[in-house]
Amino acid sequence: MSAELTTWGCARHAQLGKTCCQTCEVFVTAGDRRRIEEFLRASGSTEPAAFWEYRAPDDARYLDQEHDPSWLRFAFRSDLTRPVLRRLPAGDCLFLGRSGCRLPLSVRPLVCRLYPYTYAEQSIDGVSDECPREVVPPGATILQVLDMRREEADVWHRQLYEELRAGSALEEPSR
Repeated sequence: MSAELTTWGCARHAQLGKTCCQTCEVFVTAGDRRRIEEFLRASGSTEPAAFWEYRAPDDARYLDQEHDPSWLRFAFRSDLTRPVLRRLPAGDCLFLGRSGCRLPLSVRPLVCRLYPYTYAEQSIDGVSDECPREVVPPGATILQVLDMRREEADVWHRQLYEELRAGSALEEPSR
């Protein structure tokens, strides 16, 4: 059987085109940054010290948060920049390796752990339709393919908004 017929999920998506690890702007909370820094230090990594930056969204959809006004208040500074993982020149996440994310699940940014769930502060709303249907084998769902459990997503969702609220005083740019 060919790899195309037996490979599903993100690996299959990568065969079809760019994945979210190559196209999305990954927001990182202060907690995410601390977890990643600790992991990099403990692993003796040679990753660049500046793995994140404050940046305005390249995609205006990141600013369209009518369904979740807390997101704009907690995730963005007054100049509409927010902390995101740096991306390589081709757009790939700095931590994307040949076999996927090089960060352990417990260290990955909370928004990465939650994807493809869609959510607002009050609840997890559903599952994104941006994952192409071709990556899901017949009779399965994307959540089954990714081995995602709602109980874990609920914990990460709570943690994300706790960290957002705790870090709502984002450093403002120097004037």
